[in-house]
Amino acid sequence: MKTLTKEDQEAITPSMALNLLEEGNKRFVNNLKVNRNLLQQANETSDGQHPFAIILSCIDSRTSAELIFDQGLGDVFSIRIAGNIINEDVLGSMEFGCKVAGAKIIVVLGHTKCGAIKGACDHVEMGNLTALLSKIRPAVDEEQTIKENRNAKNSEFVEKVAAINVHRSVKSIVERSPILKEMIEGGQIGIVGGIHDITTGIVTFYPRTSMQ
Repeated sequence: MKTLTKEDQEAITPSMALNLLEEGNKRFVNNLKVNRNLLQQANETSDGQHPFAIILSCIDSRTSAELIFDQGLGDVFSIRIAGNIINEDVLGSMEFGCKVAGAKIIVVLGHTKCGAIKGACDHVEMGNLTALLSKIRPAVDEEQTIKENRNAKNSEFVEKVAAINVHRSVKSIVERSPILKEMIEGGQIGIVGGIHDITTGIVTFYPRTSMQ
């Protein structure tokens, strides 16, 4: 697989970037991963990188963006934080990745059976984790279709909260970053949310969050 050059990156549109991720996930799910020379890619990107996507995902050990989208070195910026939450550091990283480094799409990727989501559902308080989970709590409160057993033992409730959390994060990025909002509105970049099923490996993108 060819290492991305600046010319390659510039030729990729936001919709093409999404398609590259979708095709990569299909390869991952079908165990048809592209054969890459990672050492060669390391050498070829040593003087510069030109990733086509920024992927905000959870720290969960099963959700490595490079693996589930079958991407190599230099292909994606990977931002990982429990619960795929948004804060100033994440926004700043995204602004660098898009405005400075030329990425064409931002993906907010939640996943099934997320421990951070479960912690927020159960109102867990522990050290610095308390402040992190407080950023997920609005998604818990927003989920109103389930009236009983609103806790981590209710898998349906957990997954509905996870989906809402992704949608809220996408909205937050657009609202809190004038730089990214301008790039999205100008068609320079796209943004989309999705969920990774850790059992099947399948990533489902949410069309309602897509802005391209």
